[in-house]
This record gives sequence, C-alpha cells and structure tokens, in this order.
Amino acid sequence: MILRDLPVVASWSGGKDSCLALWRAVQAGARPQALLTMLDETGERSRSHGARPEVLALQADALGLPQRLGRASWNDYREVFVERLRAAAADGARAVVFGDIDLAAHREWEEGVCAEAGLEAILPLWQQARADLVREFVAAGFVARIVMVNAALADEKWLGRIVDARLIAEMLAEGVDPCGEAGEFHTLVVDGPLFARPLALRDGAVAHLGDYRALDLLPA
Repeated sequence: MILRDLPVVASWSGGKDSCLALWRAVQAGARPQALLTMLDETGERSRSHGARPEVLALQADALGLPQRLGRASWNDYREVFVERLRAAAADGARAVVFGDIDLAAHREWEEGVCAEAGLEAILPLWQQARADLVREFVAAGFVARIVMVNAALADEKWLGRIVDARLIAEMLAEGVDPCGEAGEFHTLVVDGPLFARPLALRDGAVAHLGDYRALDLLPA
C-alpha cells in the first residue's frame, strides 16, 4: 500500500515498537490522525503496557495527536477494538499502523479486526531483524524506558533502564531479545523526533504483579 498522504490511526501502546512503526509510516508520507490505545476495564491502566491514562495523554499532547481510547476486559477486547476502528474509519482513516514484528498470530488478528472495520492493516516493522529495529529506534533519537519486566523471562535488573546502545549490547550478550517481542519487557517512549517536547515524568513505586515487575512513571 502506498502510504503517501494516507490517513492512518496508530495502534499505540506507548512503547518503542508502536512508536517506531508510526515513525516509519510518517517518514513514508502517511498522515496520522489519532492514537488508538486500549485501557483495562477500569480505565486506570493501558491494557498492554500498564501505562496511566494521564501519561498516555502527555504522549499524545507531545505528539500533537488526539487519542481514541477503548476500555475493555479480555472478554470484550476485540468487540471494543473493532468499534473504535469503525469510528476512526467514519472519521476518514483508511488504515491502522501496528508495531508487531514477527508473531503471525498477532498479524492475523490485526488484519481480521481491520477488515471488520473496513480498514487496512499496516505493519512497517514486519519481519525485520529485531536487534536492528531497536538500534534504528535509538539512532533516530527516540528515548524509551523499560517500565515492565516479566521476571520469568528476563532479570528485573532491566526495570527502569533507558533503551540505548549499551542496553542493547548488554541484552544481546546475555541472550535477551532487545525487542522484548516475547513479552520479556515493555517500554514507554518519553522523547524523540515525533515529540514536540520530552515528557516530564517522575519515578513512582515498583509493583510486584505475579511474575511482573512494573515501574510506575507519573507526571512530574
């Protein structure tokens, strides 16, 4: 699909992969209309990365884009997601940008929900080398921090670290996927070329959620 002047919505987790996918789409000429983020059923956290809505709002403001928020449990997640996509299509969007890299089941799901809403699914990072993508993200000038670690898959020492060349090298040396594509960790982007300004955040508490360790970043 030709992306130049294409009105798109970004499926936005707040993390590095969705950000890099949006960056590539913009570089190819796409016109982002909004950020689509799913919250849990309480509306207090994002469903994917556990980010607070007020922090996601800071990202959206710095990116200069409106938000499309959905609130759902896992049971009605697909239904709510499709509803939000249909609303975006009604407002003129023609495609949705996703940050998935190589998990076929994810792509199948994304193409399915987009088809239901009459939209195309665009995956700018698809089947690219994972380490190369993280390096590209850093080289472009983006800044992200690790805000959640699955301690069953990766050491919790990574929590809070900035994603940079040193981190990538350390993870590769220890056999950790620096993309975290299997859910080893999640990130929050706090600055970069798409951002009008860096996010003003402070470190909150670290929560132990089963196997997960989550650092709460809060508006400063």
